[in-house]
Amino acid sequence: MQILTEEVKTQLREILEAMKNEVHLALFTKNGDCPTCEETTGMLKDLEDVTSKVVVHYYDLEKNQQEASEWDVKLTPSIVVLDNNKMYHGIKFNGIPAGHEINSFIKTLLEVSGAGAELPPEAQKRLDAVSTPVNIKVFVTLGCPHCPGAVEKAHKLALSNPHVSSEMIEAQTFHDVSNKFNVSSVPKIVINDEYEFVGDQPLEVFLEEIEKVHMPS
Repeated sequence: MQILTEEVKTQLREILEAMKNEVHLALFTKNGDCPTCEETTGMLKDLEDVTSKVVVHYYDLEKNQQEASEWDVKLTPSIVVLDNNKMYHGIKFNGIPAGHEINSFIKTLLEVSGAGAELPPEAQKRLDAVSTPVNIKVFVTLGCPHCPGAVEKAHKLALSNPHVSSEMIEAQTFHDVSNKFNVSSVPKIVINDEYEFVGDQPLEVFLEEIEKVHMPS
């Protein structure tokens, strides 16, 4: 199933030339009830045609439980982003990263390849002080123009500290998870299933909420 048009492929080919190293993607799907699994598989196959620096590994959530457990995959489709050494930096996309989310997906590929900019020194200093596990969930919809910015910030934080993990969750695909966290507008950001805020907020806001986990009052 072709998802990316030839025009989009041409644009992506130019953008992804900036990738420094290979990025490995572990795609988890399953048979049966799996909305957008077929489309996500098609999208990643198209992406492999665009650049040799993206290598996709295909897994079945039920058959490949060891890998799913290693990367804490519970939803399908789910894309686990690994660097050129197949090292996991806590970054996942749950649901197809299409629509506006193709922007955060491509930005993440560039970042994980080593082509991203460093965080501002003060932000990195604050992040370096975090030594307890932090999970950031960013709920999005594919038609939301403000959502990619929030996903990009969360993924950048995960890439910049091994204690931080970040996952995009496509709210309409995963109704049960969205209902659990009372998602009524997007982007909605939930940190450690406890602290939350809405909107593509500045990096400062992300750090303030993370610090509540690290240094609870």
